[in-house]
Amino acid sequence: MTLKSKYYIWLITFMLCTLHLTAQTTTSRQSSHLSVAPAESMGMSSERLERIDNMLKQSLVDNTIPGAVALIARNGKIVFHEAYGNAEANGKKLKRDAIFRIASQSKAITSTAVMMLWEEGKFRLDDPISQYIPEFKNPEVLVNFKYADTTYTTRPANKEITIRHLLTHTSGIGYGAIDKDERMKMIYDKAGTIDLFTTAPVTIKDVVLKIAQLPLHHNPGEQYTYSLGLDVLGYFVEVISGMTFQDYLLKHLFIPLGMNDTNFYFSASKSDRLVAIQHKVNDRWENYPNTFYDVNYPIEGAKTFFSGGAGLSSTAKDYATFLQMFLNGGELNGKRFLSRTTIASMMGNQTGDLYGGGDQYYGLAFGVLTEQGQAKGGLGSQGTFIWGGYFNTQYFADPKENLIGIILKQTQGSTGDQTSWKFKQMVEASIDD
Repeated sequence: MTLKSKYYIWLITFMLCTLHLTAQTTTSRQSSHLSVAPAESMGMSSERLERIDNMLKQSLVDNTIPGAVALIARNGKIVFHEAYGNAEANGKKLKRDAIFRIASQSKAITSTAVMMLWEEGKFRLDDPISQYIPEFKNPEVLVNFKYADTTYTTRPANKEITIRHLLTHTSGIGYGAIDKDERMKMIYDKAGTIDLFTTAPVTIKDVVLKIAQLPLHHNPGEQYTYSLGLDVLGYFVEVISGMTFQDYLLKHLFIPLGMNDTNFYFSASKSDRLVAIQHKVNDRWENYPNTFYDVNYPIEGAKTFFSGGAGLSSTAKDYATFLQMFLNGGELNGKRFLSRTTIASMMGNQTGDLYGGGDQYYGLAFGVLTEQGQAKGGLGSQGTFIWGGYFNTQYFADPKENLIGIILKQTQGSTGDQTSWKFKQMVEASIDD
């Protein structure tokens, strides 16, 4: 072997080792990737899981959903994974590996990226975001607004926005087109912000720097107001890591976890697996048209807008893999992504009485069930973490029972759909050990 050949072998080995070390760290734990196992072997009743199957089939008959993919896993094993109905209004059948726009389910992934960098000592959660994105210095709170010409007055906020405020929706930042306050909708629209799903050639930096100049709903930390804070944090990850948000997630989370069908955008080879958004017109399902967002954003357009709050698409199995990493205390397949101590903080009560009405509290981008919520029944055990997405996707993960439930649909508007609450309730009732 020549000296030159030895050098190239050394270089390739070094690069591979470096990639491994920067993506995650090894651990003595060796939990496996999600695989299939019989229900009874995992303490689940196959007879009761059949009830869920029948419920979802009946929902198709009742025309309350056009289709769905449901997945249930316990103790790291998939015990139920089925597809129902149509992926498009033309009758194309839905498959288990279908790709769904998960919208706000992206928030938990963004929070995970933030906390992975936090574990490296890059920042403190109570640091002002202006320390890293100076445009957020000296925030202002909305006082008066004129509907006639959209002019407004403000007052100085009594504190700076912190990273923790952004993670917990207590920053006071608005949510543009879906904000519950019409004044904020108009202010964000006039400023030209992009809130959700676009094919336009804009970046998350472009939008975040505009958001930084807009007034807040309230002083940071005083209220829970669902916001674009996780979009701000997507750009924050770029600032801290020196990578695009998409590249960071791919290198440090998606590829190491084996989440091969999760991304902001997809190539033509996967475009046929993207489920169409549907809505009811005269009691018939039709593909939803472009409105204030572009329905084809994951597969068309500039593909440059990496929305940490709502931009990702995924499959049921990929998202279950992500959740299983949390149930494993931050580890999967011998790779450590987060310390269990970090996860304990993420699942801790970050908002006090500002969210949930006693049944839930808000952690770092998760809703978390309380003892009171458990007592109500049908929601899971205390500590179960929960969220969903704009296009009718939902998940829950119950650490006490090591149980995951995911149900994915793609609908817009009111449909009479009751599968979400039924699914959760019936999954927990299928435990048989």
